[in-house]
Amino acid sequence: MCGVYMFSVCLHGFSPDQIVVVTVATKETDGFKRFMRSAKHFNYTVKVLGRGQKWKGGDYLSPGGGQKVRILKAALESMKDENKIIVFIDSYDVIFASGPKELLKKFVQAKHKVVFSSETLIWPDRHLEDKHPHVREGNRFLGSGGFIGYLPNIKEMVAEWAGDDGDSDQLFFTKIFINPEKRKSINITLDSKCRLFQNLHGALDEVVLKFEDRRVRARNLLYDTLPVIIHGNGPTKLQLNYLGNYIPNVWTFETGCTVCHDDLLPLRNLKENEYPLVVIGVFIQQPTPFVTVFFERLLKLQYPKNRLKLFIFNKEPHHEREVSAFVQDHGSLYLDVKFVGPEEEIEDTAARTMAFDMCRKQKDCDYFFNLDVDVALKNENTLKILIEQNLPIVAPLLTRTGRLWSNFWGALSADGYYARAEDYVDLVQGRRVGIWNVPYITSVYLMKASLLRSELSDDDLFHSNFMDPDMAFCQHVRNKGVFMYVTNMDTFGRILSTENYQTSHLHNDLWQIFENPEDWRERYIHENYTHIMKGKPVETPCPDVYWFPVFTDIACNHLVEEMEHFGKWSGGGNVDTRIQGGYENVPTIDIHMNQVNFDKEWHQFLLEYIAPITEQMYPGYHTQCTSPLNFVVRYKPDEQPLLEPHHDASTFTINVALNSKDVDYQGGGCRFLRYDCSVEAPRKGWALMHPGRLTHYHEGLPTTAGVRYIAVSFVDP
Repeated sequence: MCGVYMFSVCLHGFSPDQIVVVTVATKETDGFKRFMRSAKHFNYTVKVLGRGQKWKGGDYLSPGGGQKVRILKAALESMKDENKIIVFIDSYDVIFASGPKELLKKFVQAKHKVVFSSETLIWPDRHLEDKHPHVREGNRFLGSGGFIGYLPNIKEMVAEWAGDDGDSDQLFFTKIFINPEKRKSINITLDSKCRLFQNLHGALDEVVLKFEDRRVRARNLLYDTLPVIIHGNGPTKLQLNYLGNYIPNVWTFETGCTVCHDDLLPLRNLKENEYPLVVIGVFIQQPTPFVTVFFERLLKLQYPKNRLKLFIFNKEPHHEREVSAFVQDHGSLYLDVKFVGPEEEIEDTAARTMAFDMCRKQKDCDYFFNLDVDVALKNENTLKILIEQNLPIVAPLLTRTGRLWSNFWGALSADGYYARAEDYVDLVQGRRVGIWNVPYITSVYLMKASLLRSELSDDDLFHSNFMDPDMAFCQHVRNKGVFMYVTNMDTFGRILSTENYQTSHLHNDLWQIFENPEDWRERYIHENYTHIMKGKPVETPCPDVYWFPVFTDIACNHLVEEMEHFGKWSGGGNVDTRIQGGYENVPTIDIHMNQVNFDKEWHQFLLEYIAPITEQMYPGYHTQCTSPLNFVVRYKPDEQPLLEPHHDASTFTINVALNSKDVDYQGGGCRFLRYDCSVEAPRKGWALMHPGRLTHYHEGLPTTAGVRYIAVSFVDP
């Protein structure tokens, strides 16, 4: 057997130009387009048969394919060059992993006139197993999805075809192969060790990706071969999609994604009225945190609003206030808004079908953008980015903070549920960046409207007796041969956790510091807080008193409104059954955080945002923010206008101003008597931090008008 360095000698008299790839494709599916891209990558000559014809040859779940043989037989009659080497392969589920030279070399080395792909499983007639020739090593059974041979020999082989379009091509070729006389006459053999063809069905455990220098191949571990043609036959389409994310050289460690900027649809030179028209479907199915923020982000999407139509489905009465406010305040900005509320008692599947129909039935609709309310879409250019990718269905990759949970699955289990793909973690964590063909997406995705009027025109895309609507939808999409992609080329946002979301409070988002910490921080922590952690000096209005921003205005408002909504303010007397011992030396009119079940969340706030400042201001001091008292104080001229001089029962104290002087009240402030130093105009959302015992004897200055609120914590180690 000749080595690679003797290639020209071994193949004397042969040329890769002799190879003609022949395939039957009645429709240009996404799989067919992928096949053609891989063929073009290696400069194969491809002859496509059957374009525009109606397919009558069945599907991979049942015997069929006779139509392919009939079409091939007719096409071969017009081919006269007997030196041509014909490669007849499927195209919807096939990719090339190498070029014509390697394919030709391996064919010549097989020393037969016709070489079929091989399989580990016999199909469709298991009774023919004993009639197959035994092989010393390798697969025994013929696979009809790929074969290569000289034109005269293939003509002789298919000349016998006289079946119907729905008859089995596999059975036809198998009967020729197991007939010793015909096998010898045509000179047929099998590619038993998968040197030319790799059929994935029955061999998934044998095939892995092999990353070479700036190149990716599929490697058969069992036979240590590198097949030239990869076929996702039978129920292995998804595994082929996975391999096709890398082969041929779609993504390598050296180059990253090599095709992500191909066939783009640029928007930058379009006038606003020339932008594609998009229907955005917004779905609220359950109580969800930060719905107000969701609509704020929707409003900020960088896309002409006169090219957007909104379909808003709200199943949850709890969110009627936020939805109504958005529609009332901003609905007129959009081309059209359709709202379906909880009073209509429409199920999720019906609502999603209605949204699709809003786009499907309007001829000017170009795209449908699905946007569930648990999506925190932070990238304002998301819609533009997805449209420019020019893909049938594409989702921005989103995850839940601190978890591997995302809005896509890289693989499916045998029963159609989640399975961990080999590259899933790398995709989620951004170690591999590109555009990925995946079997399942959810929550947020963009779809071409043309699909809704063609392959996905059915009105039951979300219906299944066994699956959730999103799983049913993706199954329908896969069954139609439409590819779904997820992109992590940009950072888009995250998915909210809706677990443990309570609706018993006025401002329930305040309680989300554990479940959705990033969203909580963005909503409630002052935008300048991080400057302190980056070295910006903290203001010191008095000795050892530190003053810094910590809360947003919204945080202050929500906390005040929550306490007033609760309404059970203390009487301001010394007797206080809420505290240990039942007696308060320096009483205030207040509500403790634990009275509104906010004590755990407040403690987490202290740990996350106060402890780091404490350790920075008081070097060598470390705290777990053990705090026996956390409360909101209310000062009113006719109720409790001031607080007498006192020491706090704490190692240090936090005092956060929850509203603004000269806006909400007059007077107020804090005076440290030992230093004769006052902070008379506390800034809303800013915290005063000072030692409690011994040194910082202080008083609350009189509030002369309005109502003043502060949040206080007595903190010990």
